[in-house]
Amino acid sequence: MVFYEDTYTPEQKAIAKELIALEIDALNRFYRGDSSGYAKLWSQTNFSYFDANFSERIDTYEDIYDFLMSRVEGKVKVDHYDFVAPRAQFVGDLAILSYSLPNDDNPRSKHYNVIEVFQRDQNDEWKVIHSTWQGLDPAKKNSGTVII
Repeated sequence: MVFYEDTYTPEQKAIAKELIALEIDALNRFYRGDSSGYAKLWSQTNFSYFDANFSERIDTYEDIYDFLMSRVEGKVKVDHYDFVAPRAQFVGDLAILSYSLPNDDNPRSKHYNVIEVFQRDQNDEWKVIHSTWQGLDPAKKNSGTVII
């Protein structure tokens, strides 16, 4: 069996490790009620966000930052989470990191599939320019039901 990482260049392997470390750091903070990890990770100049909590895309860092600080900061507390099946894909100075956050320990919690689109900025730092958190209803997870 060949895994996608087998085709990475040494630079791509290093970038994948860096992006995963950045995301895990932001998640660790987030699940302790501290949104600053994501506030620092997201691009302040070029950002968009999709989430099950919004009927429309958020198109600015300012809007997502206001949402984080007013409705999320200090409210999310999770003792344990699983960071499952991370995958990085690359095109030039763009990288896509996708992974799952199952919440199998709590049947009432949502399972999330997450997509983060990173861009290397002028300071050679990776910043998220688009984020999607797709929440899955735990009752429908892996049910085989197609919703269109």
